[in-house]
Amino acid sequence: MKGPDAAALVLRATLGPMLFAHGWNKVAGPGGLEGTTGWFEALGLRPAEVHARMAAGTEMAAGVGITLGAANPLPAAAAVGLMTVAARTDHRGKGFFVFKGGWEYVGVVGGAAVALAALGNGRYSLDGLLRRGRSGAGPALLAAGIGTASAAALLAMCYRPAEKPDESDQ
Repeated sequence: MKGPDAAALVLRATLGPMLFAHGWNKVAGPGGLEGTTGWFEALGLRPAEVHARMAAGTEMAAGVGITLGAANPLPAAAAVGLMTVAARTDHRGKGFFVFKGGWEYVGVVGGAAVALAALGNGRYSLDGLLRRGRSGAGPALLAAGIGTASAAALLAMCYRPAEKPDESDQ
């Protein structure tokens, strides 16, 4: 097994199931979809129920796509988009460290997704089996660009956080 193929396999086996688990938790975790909807409502994502379902579905689909190594760089772009929205809504203004609510986690996941898009899914993947290996700067830029642009569009259309009392007085 060559180094890049092994690296892609390890990265996919780490990142993909983690994304799937996060999506599954939004649906079947302690608060379920209702809890996720309430959380998204508090974040300012409108309509919250649509965004809860969309985030859960996108995380699970991206997780499966990354795990199987299918359709590079599209699942990586989905991960970048998810992490960009999370950084802007839930982690914004909380510093770097995740244990303080900061953007450390979403930055690492987004960066790993772009790195995987650049590396390609490798020989031991669905793309490898179908001989659709895409790698390099192009897929990395595509993942970063599509993910960031999609997140920006979603935020522009649907992000309506509540004003803090001191903000409305200014």
